[in-house]
Amino acid sequence: MYSWVLWFHIISLVSWFAALFYMPRLFVYHAENADNEGFVEVVKIMEMKIYKYIGLPAMWATILSGVAMIFLSTEHYGVNILSTGGWLHAKIFFVILLMAYFFSLGYFREKLLIDECKKSGKFFRAYNEVPTILLLIIVAMVIIKPF
Repeated sequence: MYSWVLWFHIISLVSWFAALFYMPRLFVYHAENADNEGFVEVVKIMEMKIYKYIGLPAMWATILSGVAMIFLSTEHYGVNILSTGGWLHAKIFFVILLMAYFFSLGYFREKLLIDECKKSGKFFRAYNEVPTILLLIIVAMVIIKPF
């Protein structure tokens, strides 16, 4: 059972990161083309669909499958994975930061929707690097287990 949950966790993670990487890119287009009303209306629809129909379900699937793996780890590994060192605690901390980042994308999406976001395309280009950095750290926690 653990292997199937791990498989689902990885698929969910990939889907979540698709949304995490693409949302800020849409925000760049939105911010830099604010004067093109027809284009912005299409981008607003794309932002909503990616956030609500891909990002949110994928985030919750990733979190729930991760929690399931923690509970199943005793059965699979013979030990409680929470007691195997600080790497999992560090991973969970960075996942919480990733969730905060995701919810900040929702905040920016809502501000852009009502034309109240004053952030530039340059800001969103830089902001788009946050999930990459967190992904590198989270994967390092899982593979290298430095703590």
